[in-house]
Amino acid sequence: MNTLAIDTCDRRGSVAVRLNSLCAAIKTHSGEEYSSWLLPAVENSLLFAGENLADLNLLAVATGPGSFTGVRIGLCAVKAWAEVYGTKVVGVSRLEALAKCAAEDGWVAPTYDAHRGQIFAGLYRKVSGRLERAEHEAVIAPEDFLALVRHSTAGAPVQWPTLDSTLISGLQAWKDHQTTGSKLWECKPDLANAIGEIAEEKAIRGEFSDVLELDANYVRRSDAEIFWKGPAHRVG
Repeated sequence: MNTLAIDTCDRRGSVAVRLNSLCAAIKTHSGEEYSSWLLPAVENSLLFAGENLADLNLLAVATGPGSFTGVRIGLCAVKAWAEVYGTKVVGVSRLEALAKCAAEDGWVAPTYDAHRGQIFAGLYRKVSGRLERAEHEAVIAPEDFLALVRHSTAGAPVQWPTLDSTLISGLQAWKDHQTTGSKLWECKPDLANAIGEIAEEKAIRGEFSDVLELDANYVRRSDAEIFWKGPAHRVG
């Protein structure tokens, strides 16, 4: 399967071309805008892989959670290519892609920085190598998420793949989690390959996204919406 995968959820984005496995990948340079980075990065990845957009079998895109502008740019690009070339599309949660970094079956709690003193977080069960979502994805204070995970897993060991380990490791509650055998580690931020791998697994099962209905999962509203429409209730 020939797949182009895109992650533009925050400043640590990436693209990957998979020809049955990883063939080429490019990650963003710090501070570079996606409006100027994405298209050249896709072009260079395809050139390295010896592919072109017209011959791809699948387009994979991170649907969030993340920044309003970043997620939108990735989604708009993939929707446009799908319309032009008729390529199938699969939208993938970035948290699920991060959870895929867990090597063992069991509980998995992926997290990364959501700013404003909060994290993007999810809770999954990995069973026979396949991830099953156990809780709704949330934007939540780190302390609250640690408590939620402790309650939901009944104190069982949990794997904690993260992009921002210091937001968890410095908390007193984390020391309590460590006594259960839970492990926290920082993953590499270039998640496009994992997004592409998950998308291929879904495609094999026929779980494609409807391009017209494919939308961003921000978990919380954007700054623009908050400033114009007032405070939002937390989504959990």
